Amino acid sequence: MKELLLYLAKNLVEHPDDVTVTEVPGETTVLELRVAPEDMGKVIGRQGRIAKEIRTIVKSVAQRNGQKVSVEIVD
Repeated sequence: MKELLLYLAKNLVEHPDDVTVTEVPGETTVLELRVAPEDMGKVIGRQGRIAKEIRTIVKSVAQRNGQKVSVEIVD
């Protein structure tokens, strides 16, 4: 899931080298996405639409693999 989130985020932003994903294990794995401050709007989108779609894609792939994953966008 981490690689999928990295791929999606790096293709949305202007500074792909600044994209990092930290995996926090638990019952539900939390993926913390960090991007450059000027790219934050590109990852979130208008009214959070892009962020919502990123979460939907990652969750659907995780469910196919029998995992529970949550995506958090961190400042």
